[in-house]
Amino acid sequence: MELFKKSVLMLLRISVSVMLLIFLFNLVDKKSLIEIIKGADKSLIVLAFLTLLATYSLCVLRWDMLLKAAHIHLPFGRVIISSAGGLFFSLFLPSTIGGDLVRSIDLAVHTKKSHEVVATVLLDRLSGYIGLVLIAILAVIFGWDLVHDNASTLISVAVISVILAVLLLVLFNSFIYSKINKLLHSPGAGRIRGFIKDLHREVHIFRHHKVIVVNNLLLSLLIQAIAPVTFYIIALALGVKINMIYFFIFIPVIGAITLLPISLGGLGLRDATTIFFFAKAGVGKDLAFAMSLVSFSFILIIGVLGGILYALTVHHRRVQYHKPRGVCPHP
Repeated sequence: MELFKKSVLMLLRISVSVMLLIFLFNLVDKKSLIEIIKGADKSLIVLAFLTLLATYSLCVLRWDMLLKAAHIHLPFGRVIISSAGGLFFSLFLPSTIGGDLVRSIDLAVHTKKSHEVVATVLLDRLSGYIGLVLIAILAVIFGWDLVHDNASTLISVAVISVILAVLLLVLFNSFIYSKINKLLHSPGAGRIRGFIKDLHREVHIFRHHKVIVVNNLLLSLLIQAIAPVTFYIIALALGVKINMIYFFIFIPVIGAITLLPISLGGLGLRDATTIFFFAKAGVGKDLAFAMSLVSFSFILIIGVLGGILYALTVHHRRVQYHKPRGVCPHP
């Protein structure tokens, strides 16, 4: 029954992605789309790709910081491999959540510290989301003259901010946590209640590592600031010339929406939201769709490279599962 439910959900996500892509390809001028991509400035495209690659490198460093704070000391190469696997599987699983699940399982089996590993992945994702929301809020403040009359953009930024506030309260406020825990008293909620309880306990191991948490948040801000710059370089390569502040407002919102597990790796959803939001800045559908497709091609290339690395090291990982190295016990 559980397998049937998962299969149905997967089919639904694939259907959402396919339907969105069919709709979008019918919405734009295909010939114009091809010409836009073919005429892109190749040097800027390469620069954008390298910038995105650097961003992923920083993401690995951010997770490694949290693992060490949780007393899970692994060779940096091992963390890279696990992250690479997560990137690959996130292409086929619902949004980035699927990739998080893969890297959680990978290191949990290796270290035999499932709760601690899951906590680091959760905080890694949460840290990224905090950076994303802060960048969006700052961009709205500095670009207020450009978006003050754009209700959909302001509402979107407000919604992702409220979601962040709720997440922080549930995870870090004992009073709110206890209330949520009491609400989940039904028999069917036992698994959810246990999951939240375990995460709440494990997340609090980081309260004694304030310096690492602060550094992690600063790194997240840097990562989330680079993402709009990457998209801006892609836009320049395709001939789009609009105020850069739009990218700092729209890209975090698009990123937050893409996190929703309703499509396959965000495919289709990312493209639709890119067209929708950049229309507010006067960018045509063909150009906006081209920007999104080029960006996705980068994600696809990096994900496939990650999958190759993950596959090539499968024998090494199997050996290490039985004999983990460098994992320090709790003091």
